[in-house]
Amino acid sequence: MRRKGWIFRSVGWLAALLVIGHVSAQEPLARGQTSVPVVKGVAYFGVMQLHVDATDLDHRIFRVQQTLPVVSGALILQYPRFLPGTHGPYGEIERLAGLQIQAQGQRIAWQRDTVDPYRFHVQVPAGVSELSVAFQFLSEVRGSGGRVVMTREMLNLQWISTVLYPAGFEAVGIPVQASVTLPEGWQLASALRVSERQGETWRFEKTSLERLADSPIFAGKHHKQIALDPQGAAKPVLLNLFADAPEQLQASDEQIEAHRQLVRQTDRLMGARHYQHYDFLLSLSERMGGIGLEHHESSENGVRPDYFKNWGKSVGARDLLPHEYVHSWNGKFRRPADLLTSHFNEPMRNSLLWLYEGQTQYWGRVLAARSGLITPEQTRALMARTAAEYTYRAGKLWRNLQDTTNEGTMRIGRNAAWRDWQRGVDYYDESALIWLDADTLIREKSQGKRSLDDFAQLFFGVEPDRIEPLTYTFEDIVTTLNRVQPHDWRTFLRERLDSHELAAPLDGLRRAGWRLDWSEAESEGLRQSAGQGRNDDFAYSLGLVIKPDGQVQQVRWSSPAFEAGMSPALTVVAVQGIAYKAERLAAAITANKEGKAPLQLLVKEGERYRTLVLDYRLGLRYPKLVRIEGVPEGLDAGVLKPRP
Repeated sequence: MRRKGWIFRSVGWLAALLVIGHVSAQEPLARGQTSVPVVKGVAYFGVMQLHVDATDLDHRIFRVQQTLPVVSGALILQYPRFLPGTHGPYGEIERLAGLQIQAQGQRIAWQRDTVDPYRFHVQVPAGVSELSVAFQFLSEVRGSGGRVVMTREMLNLQWISTVLYPAGFEAVGIPVQASVTLPEGWQLASALRVSERQGETWRFEKTSLERLADSPIFAGKHHKQIALDPQGAAKPVLLNLFADAPEQLQASDEQIEAHRQLVRQTDRLMGARHYQHYDFLLSLSERMGGIGLEHHESSENGVRPDYFKNWGKSVGARDLLPHEYVHSWNGKFRRPADLLTSHFNEPMRNSLLWLYEGQTQYWGRVLAARSGLITPEQTRALMARTAAEYTYRAGKLWRNLQDTTNEGTMRIGRNAAWRDWQRGVDYYDESALIWLDADTLIREKSQGKRSLDDFAQLFFGVEPDRIEPLTYTFEDIVTTLNRVQPHDWRTFLRERLDSHELAAPLDGLRRAGWRLDWSEAESEGLRQSAGQGRNDDFAYSLGLVIKPDGQVQQVRWSSPAFEAGMSPALTVVAVQGIAYKAERLAAAITANKEGKAPLQLLVKEGERYRTLVLDYRLGLRYPKLVRIEGVPEGLDAGVLKPRP
């Protein structure tokens, strides 16, 4: 992201010195103090140099060297804690090691703050104008303790994990000159632009700390770049592929055309591009960890290596790129007012994630269908699964959708074994159902003349040449919806966000001529959407999700399995006295539809075995959408239809 007006003048120098003097009074911070005062609109008085050596493939260590202009006195250096796009405190301070600070060749002592371990206190000696800072970022090696970001074939360098920066300044006001050294022969891609290259060291154009943190790098030995725009486009869009092996980079003309259609269909939806250029960074790997993370002029995306190879057999992550691309408009350009922070150690507030993520989830799926990345049938299967999930979301009884927007600051993934009761990041998919509701309601009330597409044009397509973030509030959302179609949108939204009713928000599906139904056989679309490595899914019958080896992954709250005493502490050893297999459990469920053969599950918990009896009689249940007679079809012929 770029902001205008950062002029380095004598006034900036004086203000910066005053800021550092102000910070100097905090040595260390008082217990309970949560922030360092920041003077708005004042640029740091010098350029920070940042170099990362990313050549240690044996140990997967990033070695960081920084040079920081300073003045004498107390200084606080901060390691980023609140990471944009994660919506919470996910900075990996535990991976920082070997920190050494020097001035004029002499070692300078530092002290970690006792309240906030992401802060380091340094006393800069008199006469010192520059500090040298060195440390290592110890990236994950096995994949069991975090995401792998470096392999022998590729890496993902997130600058925000490899920098310390001075407290007291906005991130947009700290200029940085960054460079990276890569393994021999590797290529890189980033929203940053390279100013020069010497051997394997790449030097980038000077930028702000904010934009640097928003511009990660993918690099590797097997790379392919594909232009997704007509040649010579004013604001080009590039697809940068990195793979474990060169043959995984091969894509058909039809597959590439679907990605080009994604760009075209998004243009028609939004009406303006709020970037100078855009780079999709896409890894096809089973060794580097998967990811989906938005940035203003790029996105980090990681999928399995068969992304192109198994195109016709698995939907996989083909709605990932549309989702992250939409974020360039929704979340990066238009940003919730309470989420826009001045630096990376200021706490985030996520009250509007039901638009930031929820509407992005909706548009990502719609654009995937409009562009041909997934078929309408596959899209309906995804919608059926979402509708079923929130029909059975027991946690709505105590925790409303609005409260789930706090999940990021609570750290995602807690108590996942009971996630239907505990809830989690439901502001993605449940909110997507709400936006389908809004879309079809607008279409109905306007007799097909308007839709949520018009909201996108008015909300995200404003100020076409602007890149600087434009904030919004709840009132801005309501006002724009009313410009599209007069309605009591405030009540519409608050009822759905604050409700404790168990009923899923399925009015949008019904208006589009579809309803949730159940089948005893899983549809091909559901199988394709589940992808590889799937678990055995009995979620909507017994209330169980089981690994192929019998280990229980999830038990739905108040389900037949729950009432029988099952939990994720168990492993299913046998069904009706025979070793567990998914097909055997499915057959046993079907056999007891008349109550003549209750299920007998031999389960193991530690070294203890016991047999549980479940007299469940409703048979296998898999979600599907079926047409409602007499209601015009509005998905394939409306919402999902490509725009000319």
